[in-house]
Amino acid sequence: PEAQLDRFMMKVVVGYNTKEQELEIARRAANNTFGIIEQVASAKDLEMLRDEAMQIHIDEEVERYIVDIIEASRHPHAYNLEEISHYIEFGASPRATIDLYKAARAVAYLKHQEYVSPIEVAYIALEVLRHRIILTYEAQAEDITTDFIIKKILEAVPIP
Repeated sequence: PEAQLDRFMMKVVVGYNTKEQELEIARRAANNTFGIIEQVASAKDLEMLRDEAMQIHIDEEVERYIVDIIEASRHPHAYNLEEISHYIEFGASPRATIDLYKAARAVAYLKHQEYVSPIEVAYIALEVLRHRIILTYEAQAEDITTDFIIKKILEAVPIP
């Protein structure tokens, strides 16, 4: 299942609705009144947005920062992360590197920036990595989460 999960770019944690929101959803579903679904963007619009996002610059130092984050998940000792090394069964894959790169670029695009900074990388790292780092049974027994591991990695990897 790990390889299948790795195909997803992100694992976004979504909380529950409020009671009022839940009630509204139930009412609409019961009465089939969700409204008419309308197209909001064409395939050409989406291609244009993708092409614009691809123009966002990523400096080599930021690229190396991304690689270091992924590498720290695989070899925590190299980043003085002995405290978490025994909790990691498998670190993030090469696909994680690619997706963290793309996601950070997308965040910069949405913020109307011309470049990616380490801030965007760290901002989106949890969503991109939380399903890609496989924890040991010891970690699970101690209620250690991948979010905890990723935060420790982000604290340890030098920011360019």
